[in-house]
Amino acid sequence: MRSRLRLIPALVLVLASIGFGARPAAAAADIQGDIRAAVSVTRAFWASHWYGYFRVPYLPPRVLGAYNGHSPNRPACGGQLLYPYNAGYCPDGHYIAWDINLMRLGYDYGDGWIYHVIAHEWGHAVQANLPRDLHWAQLELQADCFAGAALQGAADDGDLVWERGDTAEIQTILRLLSGDTPWTRTGDHGSVSQRMRAFRLGVRGGVPACVP
Repeated sequence: MRSRLRLIPALVLVLASIGFGARPAAAAADIQGDIRAAVSVTRAFWASHWYGYFRVPYLPPRVLGAYNGHSPNRPACGGQLLYPYNAGYCPDGHYIAWDINLMRLGYDYGDGWIYHVIAHEWGHAVQANLPRDLHWAQLELQADCFAGAALQGAADDGDLVWERGDTAEIQTILRLLSGDTPWTRTGDHGSVSQRMRAFRLGVRGGVPACVP
């Protein structure tokens, strides 16, 4: 994917090794640039289109951003330290945050991962703005649907270019990391096929497809 901020070539690597060493400065700059772009296009989509879909007030989440999941000083939510290799929406404080190590894991396979993680967590903030009768029983899958709707919507607005292979890239990363991180556990987030079906539903049907 790429936003209007900068061009990022799509990568789809089915087999690759995950490195945990230091990243070159250029790679670190790349991932931070993609994080900023993903936050920007997701924020802009919901701010621009919310009242076209819903009649309830919209409060965008605070973007706490990256934390180090190995640090004892990482943020807490409801008195519980945020988990390593995870990303989440915290109702206490209405914020989203992500372990930078989770982002690096997926970024080794392509930039689409960054956009998906941030749009998914923003989807949970969207749920927090909505009445419960507009929630799916499977909240994680609904967040995946909202992610697909927001990213496709940003593309339709001209803020994001959906590059060839981006959806397959996301699926590849979910499959490779399935069960290996809290964010990709199938028990609470759904199987890879379920998650991709929800994501594609949002891509094809937009926000209306993501609410009952």
